[in-house]
Amino acid sequence: MAKKKIVGTGLSGLVGSRIVDLLKNEYDFVDFSINTQINIMDPKALETAFEPHKDADAIIHLAAFTDTNAAWLQRGDKNGLCYDLNFNGTKNILDLATKNNKYLINISTDYVFDGAKEGPYTEEDLLNPIEWYGETKAMAEKLILDSKAPAAITRIAFPYRAQFEPKKDLVRKAIDALKAGTLNPLFSDQFTTTTFVDDIAIGLKYFFENKPQGIFHLVGSSYQSPYEMGLKIAETFGFDKNLIKAGSLEEYIKTLPQGSRPWQKNLSLSNLKVKNLGIEMKTLEEGLIEMKHQISG
Repeated sequence: MAKKKIVGTGLSGLVGSRIVDLLKNEYDFVDFSINTQINIMDPKALETAFEPHKDADAIIHLAAFTDTNAAWLQRGDKNGLCYDLNFNGTKNILDLATKNNKYLINISTDYVFDGAKEGPYTEEDLLNPIEWYGETKAMAEKLILDSKAPAAITRIAFPYRAQFEPKKDLVRKAIDALKAGTLNPLFSDQFTTTTFVDDIAIGLKYFFENKPQGIFHLVGSSYQSPYEMGLKIAETFGFDKNLIKAGSLEEYIKTLPQGSRPWQKNLSLSNLKVKNLGIEMKTLEEGLIEMKHQISG
């Protein structure tokens, strides 16, 4: 039986490459990216590239401008790369999917929220991004929802994995800093939802097979402060916990120059909706244990 074909953008990145690694025996992935000389900003080039793959079962869109600090410097600029990639690029992919009657999975972010809520955000919470990266991703979400196209908006958050040399995630950066003795104090008054990339990849299999529509939080099953994350990393990987120092986001913000990028205090997300679909997502502790196992090999 022939494998289903999945066309994707960003399949060579931190998350995308692991999706391919873990699911390549079940799906035939086609990467639309700079690596394959396909410019998603060019609708005609996209259509030409897609022509041999009209038998694709779905399209997954991961490519995005994710540098939040660089995005802030472009705020309000609809000619800037952040807006161009996150909104116009998404529009091009949405148009491609719609024209060819393909199910679309759009990967989004927790940064569409303002971080002011007490407790985890759900898929029903209203969007209120406070910086440009989140704003452009929220615009892209609205574009897809307004189109009524068969699509899933799948938000992920703070992904980490055992190995990926082109880019270090927050967990591997912390491990490297612990080894070097250069780990800065970690905020104890901010909350995030770290997510093991393998779970994202395996969870997406449900989307490929069942094509649910709407908004979903495909994120880890625990949320914690960066300080608590540091303690878990130290415990799992055998570092002295005394190396983990508590810092304060509130105090850090006071030191920033006027006009600096705003920071969200709470980016914890609920994943109950995907759990109810039968998708299992690890807690940070569980993810770190599996990560250590993969590293030690």
